[in-house]
Amino acid sequence: MRGHVILSHGSGSGPQATKVSVLAETAEALGYSTERPDYRDCDELGEQASVAPRVERLLERIHAAPQPPILVGSSMGAFVSGLASLRAPCRALFLLALPIGIPGVEPQFDMARDVPSMLIHGFADDLCPADAALAFADRVGMPALLVADGHRLSDHVAVIEQQFRLFLERLSA
Repeated sequence: MRGHVILSHGSGSGPQATKVSVLAETAEALGYSTERPDYRDCDELGEQASVAPRVERLLERIHAAPQPPILVGSSMGAFVSGLASLRAPCRALFLLALPIGIPGVEPQFDMARDVPSMLIHGFADDLCPADAALAFADRVGMPALLVADGHRLSDHVAVIEQQFRLFLERLSA
């Protein structure tokens, strides 16, 4: 086994969502074990109230992993992946449609700086402004790919899968 990948879905989504399913299949094909925590019960609490229980659930999964995992997250899943990376060791971060802040939630987004990372974001994202996500990526030196898509990145699943495959191959090199 090359490593372990934990994939966190966004709000209003689930562990069988298209992007996390495709990325899990990609990781498994490259010899990684994967898991996709189900946060839907947390999301029923509302956006603000779901953050802390999502982070705690992810931290439980990180601590149960056989080794520091690669954290993958989309939207709220990206937000909690970054916050969890500050409290538990991870091998890398692969983030999609990243919200830098959630109204009424402290802290703002942050992440471990000592691990490989990548951001993919849509410039037409109406929920998480691309300018804020790209400014954060620039500030921390995180590679970022801006695509012509909205928040769900549904027109670029193949591009995301390709970038994730390259990301994992670089980690294994």
